Amino acid sequence: MDLNDRTRVSDVMSTPLETIGVSEPLREAARRMSDGDISALVVTTGGGCIVTQSDIVSAVAEGKNPEETTVRDVMTENVETVTPDLMMEEVAAMMTMYGVKHLPVVNDDYVGMVSSTDVAEHLS
Repeated sequence: MDLNDRTRVSDVMSTPLETIGVSEPLREAARRMSDGDISALVVTTGGGCIVTQSDIVSAVAEGKNPEETTVRDVMTENVETVTPDLMMEEVAAMMTMYGVKHLPVVNDDYVGMVSSTDVAEHLS
């Protein structure tokens, strides 16, 4: 197969990138995800963090108040990232290897998000 004919991250990533601040309450993160029909937000800390639906569900299941608990309290830090030119097959392998469902897309700065749903749709 010709490498130029294979699908790259830039072809399927979600844009514009949705972000949230570290001091925002979980309820706000949940609202933004619901409104945008997305399942993860990049946290604007400058340090490679995201908050996902799973993070929020786990926090609520533990009895944390979504009005008082902040994104900082539950976010995932030091997340793996991908570049827009990476092949989707490589993304699938990374998600499997790291056990993640979301990878922020970085090209000098955050430019999008690729999810396991994007991978599944591409590979099906």
